[in-house]
Amino acid sequence: DTIWTLRVRFLEERVLPHWTAFTIWNAGKQGRRLYRSLGAASQQKVVAFCDVDERKIKKGFYCYEDSQERPKPQVPILHFRTAQPPFIICVKL
Repeated sequence: DTIWTLRVRFLEERVLPHWTAFTIWNAGKQGRRLYRSLGAASQQKVVAFCDVDERKIKKGFYCYEDSQERPKPQVPILHFRTAQPPFIICVKL
């Protein structure tokens, strides 16, 4: 958890301030975990998730149920070929 927190903090302090929007590559556990770990301002920069898994793409969107926002944020899930860079790639080793 400590390493994860440090990596997310690094992204938010050194990378994301330079981007107006970005796509998270992986609509699975790691991608959703990254989205939930981001601060509100960084979450608003996420324009989409992208993936290769047809089941996730057919779902259409990810809804962050634990958000305090109303209505709940819904981020589209796209096929990786239609997604726009820059990307943050989240894969579990």
